[in-house]
Amino acid sequence: MENIEIKLIPKEQIEIALPLVEELNPNIEKQILKIRLLDMATQHYKCVGMFHFNKLVGISGLWFLTRHYCGKVIEPDHVIITEQYRNKGLGKILFKWIYNYGQSIGFEATELNTYIHNVKSHAFYENEGYKKLGFHYLKIF
Repeated sequence: MENIEIKLIPKEQIEIALPLVEELNPNIEKQILKIRLLDMATQHYKCVGMFHFNKLVGISGLWFLTRHYCGKVIEPDHVIITEQYRNKGLGKILFKWIYNYGQSIGFEATELNTYIHNVKSHAFYENEGYKKLGFHYLKIF
């Protein structure tokens, strides 16, 4: 697809990602998602946007951390491409940008989580070379 631009979304403009975050999290109140996204922007987090003619059509959050088992790692999070742009190869383009960006700033790997019910994403990530290492558990207080 032509006329695709991928770039980091400035912290001051992070709210433009909310419609896509809401699409991925339809059962969470919009105001809660906004509060959480703004809070995330104050942590070791950035958001990359994929734009088509200046329209935001995809996002991935990026967490930056160091792990004992793999070193400096970028964790793509809440990856989504809006429905009308899916199945056009944009996911591969977005992840290639993430890999190149990570390497350019001295990171060694990427790791991620995906929802169990999101079977299409499992195939995509496995095709990208990701390996299943374990389970991700959550306990809400």
